[in-house]
Amino acid sequence: MNPAVLVIEDEPGILDFLERGLRAHDFDVLSAADGESGMELALRGDVDLVVLDVMLPGRDGLQVLADLRQSKPGLPVIILTALREVDQRVSGLDAGAVDYLVKPFSLEELAARIRAQLRVADQSPTTTMRAGELEVDLLERAVRCAGEPLRLTTTEFELLVYLMRNQGRVLSREQILRAVWGYDHDPGTNVVDVYIGYLRRKLVHSGGAVPITTVRSVGYRFDELD
Repeated sequence: MNPAVLVIEDEPGILDFLERGLRAHDFDVLSAADGESGMELALRGDVDLVVLDVMLPGRDGLQVLADLRQSKPGLPVIILTALREVDQRVSGLDAGAVDYLVKPFSLEELAARIRAQLRVADQSPTTTMRAGELEVDLLERAVRCAGEPLRLTTTEFELLVYLMRNQGRVLSREQILRAVWGYDHDPGTNVVDVYIGYLRRKLVHSGGAVPITTVRSVGYRFDELD
């Protein structure tokens, strides 16, 4: 069965382009032209991923994203925007999107990013990971810190798992970008640094250790914990 992608986009030409193009890449495509009907489809249908325009009539994309995070926190959302300002992109990521694309974009790149977000986690006989007071359940996609639940977005969870799987190793920003977001070096993005900051703040608020070390001019290391 092909993965089901919901596209929420109000420009008819772009919506038709995305529907035809994504079907050619072997995705089953649902579509909506406004936030309200898009939200209904996301909640009603069996959807694997949402491609969401930020500027929508009625309920805008960031409102839809916030509602989806409440109703379906595990559903990955890639946002589309014609706004090139960094704060718009950060707002979408902060609200829980797993990735973003700025219009105009290539369909091949969008399809690649969708495939990256739908990629099945690495096969492993271990379903639980531990580091100090941190415990990650890979099947339930749940995290506990010092025995208390730690709520993470989908991308924060994937980032934490990747760092923990590489405890003690220095990982470059390019390695993290490729492993978690699924694309190669982009000198114009600071998304890795932004999400490292999110993880650190949540660990601090949980009262646990913060084992993520910045390695100057290289990247980050998840320190080994007893």
